[in-house]
This record gives sequence, C-alpha cells and structure tokens, in this order.
Amino acid sequence: MAKTASTPGGSGKASGAQKEKDAPPPPPEPLRVPVADSHTHLDMQSGTVEEALAKAASVGVTTVVQVGCDLAGSRWAAEIAAAHESVWATVALHPNEAPRIVLGDPDGWSRQGAREPGGDAALDAALDEIAALAALPQVRGVGETGLDYFRTGPEGMAAQERSFRRHVAIAKEHGKALVIHDREAHDDVLRVLAEEGAPDTVVFHCYSGDAAMATICAERGYYMSFAGNITFKNAQPLRDALAVAPLDLVLVETDAPFLTPVPYRGRPNAPYLIPLTLRAMAEVKGVPEDTLATAVAANTARVFGY
Repeated sequence: MAKTASTPGGSGKASGAQKEKDAPPPPPEPLRVPVADSHTHLDMQSGTVEEALAKAASVGVTTVVQVGCDLAGSRWAAEIAAAHESVWATVALHPNEAPRIVLGDPDGWSRQGAREPGGDAALDAALDEIAALAALPQVRGVGETGLDYFRTGPEGMAAQERSFRRHVAIAKEHGKALVIHDREAHDDVLRVLAEEGAPDTVVFHCYSGDAAMATICAERGYYMSFAGNITFKNAQPLRDALAVAPLDLVLVETDAPFLTPVPYRGRPNAPYLIPLTLRAMAEVKGVPEDTLATAVAANTARVFGY
C-alpha cells in the first residue's frame, strides 16, 4: 500500500495519522488450533511471501490459499503454490476481468494497464489458459469467478456470465472447488449454478448474502467463507447469515489486503490477522474458539483436498 507523501507546510498530525493507517496491525494472540486462510492475495500485499507465511504461522494460520484474479495472477498463484508446502492455489478470471478482456480497459484500471477490446475470442483464449492451469496438482480451486454487478455495468454482464459458465465447466472437468465472487448478484449466481449444474464443491468467498440465502446455500451443500467485514458495525445481515450456517459448511478468510477486521479496519490486511475474524465468528456462532477453529480447519482441507 502506497504511502502518502508529506507536503511542505503539511501538518505533522496528518502525516502521523497516515503512517498509522499504512502500518500493519500488531499480531493477535495465537490460535490454539491451527487454521487456514481460505482466500488471500499475497501478490497484492507488502513484503515477501516467506515473511507473510512465517508471520501467519506464528499465530496459528499454517495454510493459505492464494487466489488468482487474472492470467498473470493465476500463473503466479500456481508458481507460489508449487514452491511452498503451506500454499495452495486457485486460478480464474475475476468477474470484473472478463469485461475488460472483451470490451477493453481504456482507463487502465486493472493491473495490466490500458487494453484494447479483444472480443469473445480473447476471453475464450484466456479461459483456455485458466483451464490448463486448473489441471496442475497444486491448483485446488477455480476462482474467484462469478458475477459482480457493483463494479461492472449492464454492458459487461454478458461477458461476466459467459466467463462464469466456463469456469463452472472447468471446475467440473478437473474436479476442483469452485470459488465464487458474488457482489450484488445473488439471484443470478444461484441461477447460473442451477442451470449449469454446480460442481461437487462450491465456496461463496467473502459471503455477502443474508440469512435466507445462507439457508439456500446450506440446502445445496455450498460452503460459505466469512471475512473481516463480519466485524463491521453495519454487517448484522452477515452475522445473521453466519448464525444459521451449518458449522461443517463454514470457512474463514482474509481476502487480504482488503477487509481488515475491527479494530484495524482501513489498515492493511494479511493472513496473520485471521485469529481476529475467527474469534468474532465464534462469538456469533456461540461456540468456543477451538471448536470453530477445528471445524474450519477440517472444512478447508476438505474443500481444497489437502
């Protein structure tokens, strides 16, 4: 995360506040039962992979799932997982990446910079590479894929759905977990899964639905992964969803460097902060910390087959 440069005449107070905002939160008390961070983006975090893994392990987060969002990120995820025993990979084109490939990205919002429109042929070629990566043994999931109606407008919906459907097929072809990004698109995500026939293992990453949707997910055997935003003041619908989610279908994640849990919201997130989210989840579920940790550890290993 970039530091904000100080300006002549700027207040020392503002500079100090910015430094605090950019500073990593302190390590929490270690977990007694080791768990996995089921969804993280090490390629978007500061420091080395080795540093991140050591810091996570020191608080009981002994496994991480590195998630791909585009071709470059998916290749990197596969490479990192091959190099580290405690890392597994997932590969995919993020829902917001698909329209950029098809329609172009003139503003260079994505990490690739400005891009020309490539049409459906370019999307299909990118998906072919995702399919090839999904066959690798260290790649244990296909995702994050799905639908995002928050950041992509109506003009990008066709590309998103085309991409999502192909990811479902790739997950089924290779027997890998399907990791879903669902933002303001609950009904359509569930519809596509029903129409395509869901893979054996489906994970709703950074679960964003309500309790009613959690009941539907539970009925269909879909896993729900909860992130640091469950600690946010305005997140009562998420806490209500967790309350009704079966213990054997619950995962925990950071989605780092995003969604840092309270009391460090707004500061950089990383796998070592998983204990804060897990403890908040245990409180919502009304179970001891160790009970929840034991369950999510087993669930994550079952989902990603390690």
